[in-house]
Amino acid sequence: MLSREDNEIVTRVGPGTPMGRTMRMYWVPAILSSEIAEPDCAPVRVRLLGEDLVAFRDTEGKIGLLDEFCPHRRVSLFFGRNEECGLRCIYHGWKFDTKGQCLEMMNEPAEYDFSHKVQVAAYPTIELGGIVWAYMGPPSQMPAPPKFAWTQAAETHRHVTKVIQECNWLQALEGGIDTSHAPILHRLISETSTRGGFKPSSPFVRGKAPKLEIDVTDYGYQYAGVRPLGEDEIHARSYHFILPFHQIRPSKTPGGVSVDAGHIWVPMDDETCMVYNWNFSHTAPLADEDRLERHLGNGPLHVDPVTFRSKANRSNNYFLDREVQRTESYSGIDGINAQDRALQESMGPIVDRSKEHLGPADRAIIQARRLLRDAVRAVAAGEKPPGTGTSYYGLRAGEAVLPRDADWRQELPAAAELTTV
Repeated sequence: MLSREDNEIVTRVGPGTPMGRTMRMYWVPAILSSEIAEPDCAPVRVRLLGEDLVAFRDTEGKIGLLDEFCPHRRVSLFFGRNEECGLRCIYHGWKFDTKGQCLEMMNEPAEYDFSHKVQVAAYPTIELGGIVWAYMGPPSQMPAPPKFAWTQAAETHRHVTKVIQECNWLQALEGGIDTSHAPILHRLISETSTRGGFKPSSPFVRGKAPKLEIDVTDYGYQYAGVRPLGEDEIHARSYHFILPFHQIRPSKTPGGVSVDAGHIWVPMDDETCMVYNWNFSHTAPLADEDRLERHLGNGPLHVDPVTFRSKANRSNNYFLDREVQRTESYSGIDGINAQDRALQESMGPIVDRSKEHLGPADRAIIQARRLLRDAVRAVAAGEKPPGTGTSYYGLRAGEAVLPRDADWRQELPAAAELTTV
């Protein structure tokens, strides 16, 4: 468990908070590139780390991420005109470029123009993997670009979506890095069920409760859930946690193609987060069916493409079907990630971790909290937090049934060279 004081430190992300200052030292996903796909397209509101921003792509294709509110009279620039390499406020015609510099003042006579003195807050951006990433920290501390392996894959082999989740970012992340719940919450009761989840015959379900093995690294940690399978075999599934909010895990497409996959749990504010979901294939291009994410609950059939809100939500009990729960799936909720959202949101906006009772199966969660607090302390001391280097660029994860005496670190794909600490 965490003390209430520590819980406040690791969950609150607004400007000036310890975790907020720490988060701003990393590249943070702001929006999908597809949300501002064309030059001079409509601007988009962005809520990020407790700040209200507006994103736009200018005439030349450059991306701006600005304070949402015009520095003149504080009206929203969301209503602005994206034209001729700038975003123009429709109230008095003040126009800003992608760096936040005021270019024109339509309401002021030429002899009184003071546009050169006016700047709206703007954050640097980079576009990688179908995502616009923002850096919100000190310019002198900007880390290396977030070139995860999946961001370097061709669009034909890569898929990225997002969904807004109604809870604090950390309880969403902790659900994602918790392997012991997966063959329970996501278990299918019926072998013939076509719903998302793990069938009774899968080694994930047949295996006993996992032993967690964790290697702390300079980016976070690598870990595996190792489950005994009978007398002679084990089922091993490896993951990576990359500070402050990334996960890499193994997965398979509906057609059975092995892919690397993962999530990014990005705080919008203290009580809401954006969950980015990605996967990519090292071999065959992804099929149209793969991009629907039917079994996960993240795709266009399950999430509003404009608001990014899940159609299964608290107001309709996530479409929980008690008959399905009795006969087909352990949860009665369709979609593996919809199941995750349901339980993580059921904890409330920010869970009180001082009331928890953790055990050995929660080692990955305990270690992640420890690393996050270490990162906060590093930033408070004027240092760069861990995970801002490049050692995570080549990470992979894996899953296999292995002989009982096998070393999963040798058998499963991972980084070419892990720097453990």
